[in-house]
Amino acid sequence: MHLCSPLRPVALAVLAGLASAPLAAQEAAAPAPELPVGYTAPGQEDAGRVIVLNKAAHTAMVIDVATGETLATLKTGVGPHEVAVHPEGRFAVVANYGEQEMGSSLSVIDLATLELVGGIDLGAPIRPHGLAFEPDGKHLWVSAEVVRQAWRVSFPGGEVVAKVDSEANATHMVAWAPNGRVFTANIGSGSTSVIGPDGEGGFKLLAKVPTGAEAEGVCVTPDGRHVWVSNRREGTVSVLDAESLKLVTELPCEGFPIRAMASPDGRLVLVTSAIAGKLSLFDAVEPAFLGAIEMPFQVGEEGDAILGQMGESPIPIGVSLHASGKLAFVANAAVDRVAVVDLIRRKVVAQLPTGRGPDGIAWVPSPRAR
Repeated sequence: MHLCSPLRPVALAVLAGLASAPLAAQEAAAPAPELPVGYTAPGQEDAGRVIVLNKAAHTAMVIDVATGETLATLKTGVGPHEVAVHPEGRFAVVANYGEQEMGSSLSVIDLATLELVGGIDLGAPIRPHGLAFEPDGKHLWVSAEVVRQAWRVSFPGGEVVAKVDSEANATHMVAWAPNGRVFTANIGSGSTSVIGPDGEGGFKLLAKVPTGAEAEGVCVTPDGRHVWVSNRREGTVSVLDAESLKLVTELPCEGFPIRAMASPDGRLVLVTSAIAGKLSLFDAVEPAFLGAIEMPFQVGEEGDAILGQMGESPIPIGVSLHASGKLAFVANAAVDRVAVVDLIRRKVVAQLPTGRGPDGIAWVPSPRAR
């Protein structure tokens, strides 16, 4: 399959009409002076690139990891929050969440040309947020936060082919599992909704599983065995059996755990804690806490205008991993920096400057390494 055809022109008009809102005041944040800008991977390993969404600037940036150079800054819709890369690696899709006015579109980036090539008009103000491609890349799932649903959207056509009720409030993040199920994290209901095939070619809600107060982050381990949910107000992560949906264990994770991501080799789950300013590492095979890595950035006591008062935390949110599983990339919203984390040495080894309010992030290989 080769995704080379342009997206529908009608969608381009949607993106063109999404104007940027004024930026809120933000206290100047200090980078960590001892950290180099950019990181060169050892040996012949490709350091790759990161796609970073600056939700306060309404842009997506593509940054070269080795040099820290911004290769492209692209205007998205208002309030871009999450990004998903197509399985073939050619395109990235951005969810335009909106600000005061609720978002209703997705932006599409061509990673070969580093251009915004179109968009998808979802047809309603739903505050799209979480994104997850199915393995064949022909469809992706989008959380429709304000209508309590998850939508299945064709790609690149952009047709909404299914809308499934989560029956839960603030359906925020979404994850695809190898067994064909879709898991959503529901902030307002403190739960995970489970969506799966209905036996007639469609999809239906299979179950709702309580996890903890303000469940926000969700990921599925590569082997499809476990679903991890971070409960930000509860200060815990819940580990569910992906088949039986029973609770395997609940682990403490203080400081507003907000995102969860499994490593490509299935050995680790990483969780960012926005108030604590840390990245926590968990054993994904035999679920257990392994330790936490502090983000070494300084901010003033006023915190960040994007998320409100969070003290002196740099507010780590989005997290992505290098294909090797040795490096993590953490977007720190209050300091406009991505931290490059060496997971072997368990320390931040470099920084990448971003635009205002970085949040969603995804790692991709350099074109020469594909």
